[in-house]
Amino acid sequence: MPLSSLKEYLDKNGVKYVVVSHSPAFTAQGIAALAHIPGKELAKTVVVKVDGELALAVLPASLQVNLALLKDDIDAKKVQLASEDEFKNQFPECETGAMPPFGNLYGMKVFADENLARDREIAFNACSHRELIRLAWEDFARLARPKVIRFTGARSAEAA
Repeated sequence: MPLSSLKEYLDKNGVKYVVVSHSPAFTAQGIAALAHIPGKELAKTVVVKVDGELALAVLPASLQVNLALLKDDIDAKKVQLASEDEFKNQFPECETGAMPPFGNLYGMKVFADENLARDREIAFNACSHRELIRLAWEDFARLARPKVIRFTGARSAEAA
């Protein structure tokens, strides 16, 4: 889903948004700095495997996924990070690592960390390492229908 398709999806659903262009960046914190967005307001999308199925964990760029917390909160048997090889074909029109947090468009569950729901807006990669989309949290929640839970916390061996 290139930016044009993502914009079309948002337009079709009556969402007001802003596209933010920036120099190429490949880490969430780097993107936040270039786009002048606090790390807590920029969402990063982490692909995880929940009992063997791909899912998206969406969280503030300044935090890390605690896989043990996620596993406990969704009552899964096993939660682990997915490798790029396991998910890169799932997002064929996106640059690897720049997928938007709309798992619903890819047949994937979406888990959003509760810290994101505390802000009025959310910003995220728009299928490339050069563009972000910023929109209201309410609109994101309405379209992606994430399960909002707490899965960030102290760093551990199972954090990403």
